[in-house]
Amino acid sequence: MTAQLDCLGLVTTDLAASLAFYRSLGLDIPAGAENQPHVEAPLPGGLRLMWDTLDVVRSLNPDWTAPSGSPRIALAFRCADPAEVDAVHERMVAAGHRGTTTPFDAPWGQRYASLLDPDGNGVDLYAPLG
Repeated sequence: MTAQLDCLGLVTTDLAASLAFYRSLGLDIPAGAENQPHVEAPLPGGLRLMWDTLDVVRSLNPDWTAPSGSPRIALAFRCADPAEVDAVHERMVAAGHRGTTTPFDAPWGQRYASLLDPDGNGVDLYAPLG
């Protein structure tokens, strides 16, 4: 068998805040998941997004430390069209989430914007321009 990318994992310091953020972006996260130490949500295409609390990660690896510096990866959410990029970005920022890049027309042919989730992970929004 060839190894296959199956899931993406996030370590969170505030599980409830992280789940609320991703629910706001449309992920189907089970009700009551905030009370669990490990949560998984299905993504389109068969991948899963997983969350583990800092306590769980440190119980498995007491030497684990959060990376420092700028994030090296970001999650990207495709929107239906450029207007939705603008609307989702505006809604998320109005709800108190940090926008890092306001919507703009990128030279690679997409409407693009960026946010940070509650743990500082990059979350991009994009849609083809035409």
